[in-house]
Amino acid sequence: MDSKKKVLVAMSGGVDSSVTAKLLLDAGYDVAGATMHLYSNDDIGIERTKTCCSLDDVEDAREVAYKLGIPFHVFNFADSFKECVMDKFVNTYLDGGTPNPCIDCNRFLKFGKFLERAQMLGYDYIATGHYVTKEFDEKSGRWLLRRSADRKKDQTYVLYSMTQDQLEHSLFPVGEMNKNDIRAIADKNSLVNAGKPDSQDICFIPDGDYAGFITSRAGEQQKGDIVLTSGEKLGTHKGLIHYTVGQRKGVGVSYSEPLFVIEKDIAGNRLIMGTPDKMTRTTLTACEVNMLTTDRLNSPIKCTACTRYHQQDVPCTVTPIGEKRVRVNFEQPHKAICKGQAVVFYDGDYLIGGGTIE
Repeated sequence: MDSKKKVLVAMSGGVDSSVTAKLLLDAGYDVAGATMHLYSNDDIGIERTKTCCSLDDVEDAREVAYKLGIPFHVFNFADSFKECVMDKFVNTYLDGGTPNPCIDCNRFLKFGKFLERAQMLGYDYIATGHYVTKEFDEKSGRWLLRRSADRKKDQTYVLYSMTQDQLEHSLFPVGEMNKNDIRAIADKNSLVNAGKPDSQDICFIPDGDYAGFITSRAGEQQKGDIVLTSGEKLGTHKGLIHYTVGQRKGVGVSYSEPLFVIEKDIAGNRLIMGTPDKMTRTTLTACEVNMLTTDRLNSPIKCTACTRYHQQDVPCTVTPIGEKRVRVNFEQPHKAICKGQAVVFYDGDYLIGGGTIE
């Protein structure tokens, strides 16, 4: 770490980013903190202990900054968050996909707007509490991301869209630490959030009610047929936004075998169900592909991939098929591949890149 540089810590109000600021101070950096105000708790009816970046979390971050004796800023990015994250979340669901808003928040807000603002204010780096490790590869001259030693905490999946410029100007001080040690540092330094629970994955969804959130913004959804892959009608769905690919329970139909949601037919407004053997696929295509280990993929590569957060990655071949588009062929049939989710590629512990599943 270059301890003579200025760094702005993205403080969410949680313990990881607070300890990030403390570690950088101890390392000799010129440190300040800032929180992104993305929405108000009252706007989405959510409790303070279940979210991040709300007004209450701004106050927690402010108190930590005061305790550490560092300057503190609040950046109001509510309009950008609505456009780039919440609206995209709703539109992806309406289009039959299953979005990952954490990826979009990191892409457009934390390592987009926040980094831009930090550089405008004269900071050399931003720092976050992500569980990842940044390395510079002398051979390729590129910055790389390596998975956390604690795979359950690893967050490389949500950072696959980072560019070389973003990586160069970002620090991840807690990337190799475990939660107990982080909380111990916070407790030792009497930080207000030492025992604060971890935030839920989707901060703006009250109680995980995705359908309720979407309905409040897009209106009631039209009912339609629930059918088998053969076309046989099984029942009536209450709106396709209420279901996800791979779902088994809560659909409201019975059959002689266990059934899963195989596909959401948006054009026909049909929910397509199938037996477990219909759940697997051996190939997918992805768009908006970003590569960390190279500027662009010019020929097929063998690697591993995962199609959901914290999923075990599996062997595959990734082949370029156009501008920022790839085809992924899995060595073994892969379950519950969802349009809108990310497919992320690895070489051992190193993140290669990723894209959005088409």
